[in-house]
Amino acid sequence: MKFNDALWGAAPLLLAGVILVQVQSFPRIPGQNVGPGIVPGSIAAGLGLCGGVLVWRGVHARLREGAAPWVYVPDWMRSWPHAVAFCVLAAANLFYLLAADRLGFILTGSIYLAAIMAVLRVHVVRAAVIAIAMTLIIHYAFYKLLRVPLPWGVLQSVAW
Repeated sequence: MKFNDALWGAAPLLLAGVILVQVQSFPRIPGQNVGPGIVPGSIAAGLGLCGGVLVWRGVHARLREGAAPWVYVPDWMRSWPHAVAFCVLAAANLFYLLAADRLGFILTGSIYLAAIMAVLRVHVVRAAVIAIAMTLIIHYAFYKLLRVPLPWGVLQSVAW
């Protein structure tokens, strides 16, 4: 599905406006020219600028090309295998969000990757081996090297 740039640009433009309004309520620091809202305000201004450019490009392209649709659904999105793959990807993301704390990162990540590889028609044994290996590598990189506290879930008793 392809959305016109004006639609994509409206979201960051709106978010930037909300952030800029919110940072006005941050407390001022006495004797300082800049306060705690300078960084989020600057980022919001850049985000708003990018959103504004997208809106301008989208509206300009629509005027130039005539009645181009705001939303375009290409033919490949109407095919059954692509629809199933999209649904599996959405379900895998939802599964991760709901199950990661209970099952833990290693089990959830392995199931997540195996499901996505199954949709991509990877052989079952190969998908299982790759899913487990990649999940362990990712876990090691984030948990040990970057010290990100990933959930252990049911594997809490074997935590390294």
